[in-house]
Amino acid sequence: MDIPNDIFTEPDDVDPETLGRLGPLRRLAGIWEGQRGIDINPKADGPETRHYFERIEMQPIDAQANGPQLFYGLRYHLHINTPEEEITFHDQVGYWLYEPATGLILQTLAIPRGQIAIAAGHAEPDAKRLVLTAERGQTEYGICSTTFLDLAFRTDSYQITVDFHDDGTWSYVSDTMLMVKGRNEPFLHRDRNRLTKIAEPDLNPWAKIARGTAKPQSAV
Repeated sequence: MDIPNDIFTEPDDVDPETLGRLGPLRRLAGIWEGQRGIDINPKADGPETRHYFERIEMQPIDAQANGPQLFYGLRYHLHINTPEEEITFHDQVGYWLYEPATGLILQTLAIPRGQIAIAAGHAEPDAKRLVLTAERGQTEYGICSTTFLDLAFRTDSYQITVDFHDDGTWSYVSDTMLMVKGRNEPFLHRDRNRLTKIAEPDLNPWAKIARGTAKPQSAV
C-alpha cells in the first residue's frame, strides 16, 4: 500500500449518499433471513452438524475517513437460532467496508465469546463474488481471542466467500480453521447459508439530512 506524504488531509468529495458508493457491498444492504443454514463444529466425540436459521440486518453508515483513506460501509448485526433451542446459537456484530479508490473490502466482526477479527479482500464494483481472509498473528488483518479460546480452540485462519445470485439472494460459506486442544490435526469449522431480503435498507444519517428528511442533533 502506498502511503501519501500527507496523511492528515481528508477527501473533500465525500458523497452523503452511502448506498450509491458501496460498490459490490450495495447488494448486501437491507434486512435478510436465511432458513437453511448448516454449521459443522467440533465436539468431544467428533464433528457435529447443526441446522440453523438467521437474520442479518445491514444498514448504511456515513462515510468514514482515515486521513486521505475513505470508506463507505454497512453496520451489521447477525443473529442465529436453531430449530431445537430458543436460546441464541450465534450473535455477531461489525462492519462491511468498501474503499472505492482501491477496491479494498473489509469485514470487521466481534462475537460475545471474546473474539474479534478483521478480514480483507479486493473486488470490482460489479463483482458477483467476494472472498475475504484473516489470519492469526497478523497485525493488519488478523484475529484476536481470549486466552481460553487461544489455548483450547485456537483460530488460525478465517475466510468468508460471498456469492451474489441473479434472483437477488446471496449466499456465504464461512471457513474457520481451528486447532483444538488435544487434537493433532486442524479442524475446519464451516457455516453456510443463503439469504433472502425481507426489507430494504434505511438511509445513512447524512443522507437523511441532505434530503431534508431528518435534522442534525444539537451538540450537548
